[in-house]
Amino acid sequence: MPDYGSIVEFIVRRLVNQPDEVSVSTERSGSGAAMVTISTAQDDIGRVIGKHGATINAIRLVAKAASVKPGEKVDVDLS
Repeated sequence: MPDYGSIVEFIVRRLVNQPDEVSVSTERSGSGAAMVTISTAQDDIGRVIGKHGATINAIRLVAKAASVKPGEKVDVDLS
């Protein structure tokens, strides 16, 4: 089972200006779905979202691609 939080954290830390402010948490629901939550500095939220949400959608796509082989469900949210 891949560690979705570390995959997402690896990507996000390289996108932002303040990588020390990035924190990523992963929680499992009762059905086994993984919920990955990203927290960044206020100034870096726009970098993670990207134009028209393109960057956060790409991050979600990478996490979902990692979940295909084990047959799991993963959701990525930005707070």
